[in-house]
Amino acid sequence: MQPDKLFSPFTINQFTLKNRIGVAPMTRMSSKADSVPRADVLEFLIRRARKGAAIVYTEAIVTDYESAQGYPGQARLLTQRQIDAWRPVVSAIQKEGAVAVMQMFHCGRMAWPEVNPAGRVIAPSPITPEQDNPLTGQAYPVPDELSRFDIEHVIVGFVETARGAVEAGFDGIEIHGAHGYLICNFLSSYSNQRTDGYGGSVENRFRFAHEVIQAVRKVVPEDRLLTFRISNWGVADPHVSLFETRDEYQHIIKLLDREPIDAISVSTHGYSDKAFGTRQNMAQITRAVTQLPLMICGKIYDRASADEALEDANIILSAKSILLNPDWVEDVKAGKELRLHASAEANVAYTDEPLL
Repeated sequence: MQPDKLFSPFTINQFTLKNRIGVAPMTRMSSKADSVPRADVLEFLIRRARKGAAIVYTEAIVTDYESAQGYPGQARLLTQRQIDAWRPVVSAIQKEGAVAVMQMFHCGRMAWPEVNPAGRVIAPSPITPEQDNPLTGQAYPVPDELSRFDIEHVIVGFVETARGAVEAGFDGIEIHGAHGYLICNFLSSYSNQRTDGYGGSVENRFRFAHEVIQAVRKVVPEDRLLTFRISNWGVADPHVSLFETRDEYQHIIKLLDREPIDAISVSTHGYSDKAFGTRQNMAQITRAVTQLPLMICGKIYDRASADEALEDANIILSAKSILLNPDWVEDVKAGKELRLHASAEANVAYTDEPLL
């Protein structure tokens, strides 16, 4: 009898996960003026650990008080009060036998001036996204092109947020380089048309990500996880391939492979979707050029899809399914018949209604 890969342990850095299932980072927009999520949102993360998830990601934490925020009610991890609010949550997740990871990001050209104290939007180039802001129905403002001073200032925000996560006791930190946010803006020639050392070649467009990773790793102890998330799609650019070719994307992955990170997390619309006009999915294309532990998410909703996704990755991350069903891990293990949830069903995550 073959071992059950989905429910077998997996070691990453010093951590041995009890299974291969994680809670994907999901925007909740529940924080008030103190930038601390509601108590029920924090309890949601603990319950998912209690119900069997091996690795639990926070919602994306914004990295400064100036230009990083893209949605109302986003959390930060920059003050002692914020650190103290997260510390018991992290401890509770760990007591349930799960690994707690804080994801952080800067929204870049998708920032919303009305919710940033400085009222500023910044990006590698003064180019707006394809779609309007879904919360306002209006076009995103043309961003300011980052200067070298701006770049250094933004990196400090990533570093200080990582320091806050370490102080709060998180087992790991994830750098969000996906979905059309700031780091992703630099990686893609679609949004990066700079002519200096941060634009043009793949190596130049990777420079900002490299500088963020290197700076963050210095404050994240070697025995804590550091992961990087990447995608070929953007929230406000859903019909655009952010990387022009498979070779370009794989070049980025090869550069990531040289960095002091512990895993790569690939976000997709659907784990089995073929990419770049090839017969391969994103996990297969990524795995071809790196042996780093690989996480995958996108339309993984039942036992069959979980097993199939795990053929090309080491860990699967669930978003809508685990958001809407607190027993999802147990139901998958039991082989229950489960359905794929529509995106609209997940909108409850953005309301004041507590989730089970």
